[in-house]
Amino acid sequence: MDASTLSDRERSRLHELHRHERAAMSLGHRLIAGIDEVGRGPLAGPVVAACIVVSSPLYLPGLNDSKKVPEARRSVLATAIAEQASGWGVGLASVAEIERLNILGATLLAMERALAAVECPIDYLITDAVRLPHFTGPQEPLIHGDARSAVVAAASIVAKVHRDALMRALDREDPRYGYAAHKGYGTPAHLTALGRYGPSPHHRRAFAPVRAAQLALDLHGTPS
Repeated sequence: MDASTLSDRERSRLHELHRHERAAMSLGHRLIAGIDEVGRGPLAGPVVAACIVVSSPLYLPGLNDSKKVPEARRSVLATAIAEQASGWGVGLASVAEIERLNILGATLLAMERALAAVECPIDYLITDAVRLPHFTGPQEPLIHGDARSAVVAAASIVAKVHRDALMRALDREDPRYGYAAHKGYGTPAHLTALGRYGPSPHHRRAFAPVRAAQLALDLHGTPS
């Protein structure tokens, strides 16, 4: 989208959101990537990361940290981001990998897979606070990057839309837990279902509420 079509306020906000990208480009870097993940906190489902590469600003109205963008708007933005990006990729780490590596290790694995899925070169990488050990180019771990960098915000949106779709698919597979509504987070409804039915294969058994539900199942037998 042409920045001239935006309101002055939105154009100014998006200009500031591209501050780190402009700084990297001023150093001669042309293809700037942002990477972010969603799904570190839920009790169920995979962790998903996305990597977005741009060579020019993403002047998309409403572009922001995915947590600040309404669900319907996220889907529209994800499509526009994929269309305008120079390249993009998505990677995930499964529940089994979360159990084996811990959530931080699984998050880094998902990010590395997202990077590997990108089919264009990357000159400079901005991340949401973490440093990726296998990326050999310059990178900038930016605290609260999804709220401070346009490409990281874009990555957070694409990752969120992708993971939400996966959780809706799990809900169709097993509707008892309400995954479509809470996306695996520990809402009261999810915790009630977890206590009633016990953990599913999609639950992260290393997480305390899931362990408690499994312990109750072991002590009292199959839930009704």
